[in-house]
Amino acid sequence: MPGLGLPSRVRRAQRAFRERLPNFRVHRTGLLAFLAVLGPGLIAGLAGNDAGGIATYSVLGAETGLQLLWLLPLTTLMLAIVLEMAARMGAVSGQGLGDLIRDDFGIRWTALAMLVVLAANGMNVVAEFAGAGAALEIFGVPRYVTVPVVAAAIWALVVFASYRVVERVFLSVAVVFLAYVVSAFVVGPDWGAVLRSAALPSISLEPSVLLLMVTVVGTTITPYMFFYLQSSVADKGLGPEELRLEQVDAVLGAAWTNVIALFIVIATATTIFGSGARIESAADAALALEPLAGDAAGILFAIGLFGASVLAATVMPLTTSYAVCESFGWESGVSRRFREAPAFMGLYTALIVIGALVVLIPGLPLIGLILASQLLNGILLPVILVFMLRLANNPRIMGRYTNPTWLNVVAWTMTGLIVLLTVIMLGSAVAGALS
Repeated sequence: MPGLGLPSRVRRAQRAFRERLPNFRVHRTGLLAFLAVLGPGLIAGLAGNDAGGIATYSVLGAETGLQLLWLLPLTTLMLAIVLEMAARMGAVSGQGLGDLIRDDFGIRWTALAMLVVLAANGMNVVAEFAGAGAALEIFGVPRYVTVPVVAAAIWALVVFASYRVVERVFLSVAVVFLAYVVSAFVVGPDWGAVLRSAALPSISLEPSVLLLMVTVVGTTITPYMFFYLQSSVADKGLGPEELRLEQVDAVLGAAWTNVIALFIVIATATTIFGSGARIESAADAALALEPLAGDAAGILFAIGLFGASVLAATVMPLTTSYAVCESFGWESGVSRRFREAPAFMGLYTALIVIGALVVLIPGLPLIGLILASQLLNGILLPVILVFMLRLANNPRIMGRYTNPTWLNVVAWTMTGLIVLLTVIMLGSAVAGALS
């Protein structure tokens, strides 16, 4: 029946049959081959630097200076490990993460995970539209103009364009993240202090600082990045023969997203730390930078916020649609027409429409929504990591591409650490609610 996904046994049989056929594709080598593969990993990484992420890194620099800069190389390694696994599973299995979870863990676990994904990402979509609106309000453009225009543009892009066009637009939007790099150089930091802080860990036992550390880890490593990357690799048609190049793409995405985070922290630490200014959002950081570091730094920060919010406002509902439709066996894919994948395109449309409308409600407590979405992501993250590690070590799915022993040791240790951080975050949230 149209609109229903094929059973997993049929998909595996199709994949095994394709692997036995001669490969008549023209193989590109070197840089051309990498450029053909480049995209899913880089986009997944950069989409993590959304409005909430930029706000978190801005607060990190504004409240602790360069003290916790060493945390970013650590989160880079953690993110690279998880994104590599997602890319490898997508290339080897040809299926998205939601698809594999349903096949191996059953519909009940899948439905529970998808319910949390839908709630968390739905609130995140609202935050992204709020970020885009707040960025252009700095330039005098009201959000009642910005939000509907952005919503219509990103809806039309995914509904009417092919996967290749959508990916190219995503990669071109990613260029705006360079604004954060430039803004850090504009404010003129002490680069010697930057290098020392990045290399030498300095830990404070103050509860507020510990909670901020937990928040940074939770902001950097988010479940929707895994879902997007694996689904995107499968949708792009990348297979085991492109695996090495896609692994490089995934690691590059993890590294580049944290390089951007590093420069955000440097910019806010150099200018706002110690000034007494209070930062609660990325837009606050952009406004605070102007009187302290000049108009150029504030403008660059606002441009970066707009681009980041637009990219995440597109990727977030796209990821949610991929995850939900794969999990329940419905047709999905950017290159599909509305009539070919009505659930996929319908859910994508609904998330954008609802997210845009909610942002336009006067007096909405957006900070509360962002915190609630981060809490839900924190609950979901350890569960998804356990699913991924089980799947990545399943020879029936991965064949000879299962995790090596050293990677399992590192990944399970990392998962245990994230579980501990999640418990701390939940305990803090409960304590805050009761106080």
